[in-house]
Amino acid sequence: MSSVIHPPETFYYLIPREETNREKAPRYTSQFKEQVKQEQQQNKGSNRTMGPAKVEVPSPEKFLQKHSKEPKLPEKKPFLYRDEVQPRKPPVPPRTEAPPAGVHTKRDFVRSNAVENRMAVPRKPQPAYVRTKHGDKELLENSGLVPKYIKKTDYGQIPEYLSQRQEEVRRAQEEYNRYMKERMKEGAMKQLCEEERQDILHGLKQNWDELHHQYQGLSLITDTKSKKCRKERLESEMKQLEKDMELIERYKTIYITNN
Repeated sequence: MSSVIHPPETFYYLIPREETNREKAPRYTSQFKEQVKQEQQQNKGSNRTMGPAKVEVPSPEKFLQKHSKEPKLPEKKPFLYRDEVQPRKPPVPPRTEAPPAGVHTKRDFVRSNAVENRMAVPRKPQPAYVRTKHGDKELLENSGLVPKYIKKTDYGQIPEYLSQRQEEVRRAQEEYNRYMKERMKEGAMKQLCEEERQDILHGLKQNWDELHHQYQGLSLITDTKSKKCRKERLESEMKQLEKDMELIERYKTIYITNN
């Protein structure tokens, strides 16, 4: 089936139509065209030849000579023996010749070293300890195992700052005792005896046992606000009783006001 679409058959297509020529847009021309042409004409003649136009011609006198580019050896100097440069040392004296009297000869280092080694005390090895099963050693002095500090002059004595602190604590305790005695003399305070102290401590423990019994009887599920409040109240009261019992057990001497 052909895909050509034929126009509908009508007599209007039989009438000839006037042909209209479509005008084209003017061609784009760059405004720098003339400037580019001038620059091209100016730079065109500079590349016509290779190198400068005038080359200096070498003179015939400076021609390349034979072996002129080979490395040259330094100039030879006459050979001189050592005695010609500096005077020779005197010859070695023969074995039968005795040294002149009153003249000290040089030291015999071989004999002196042998005598010093015979008379020298053998060095003791530095004490060390083995720290691994493979035999690795370290010096014992740097290991901390040597009791160096017992050789100090102040070893075993109480440090000065601790003595000062103990003296300050003693003075503060004396001032506090003096103040409490003065207040007791005035009648504003009195000291609890041991029986009263034990009675108060026993009463606090009974109160704590009673609160603890109530706390153990609470339900495991605190789903209402009243249950939560009661649990928090019992816990706070038990903590306060524990603090009071700890305070009374720690201090043996307790003062209370008469009011």
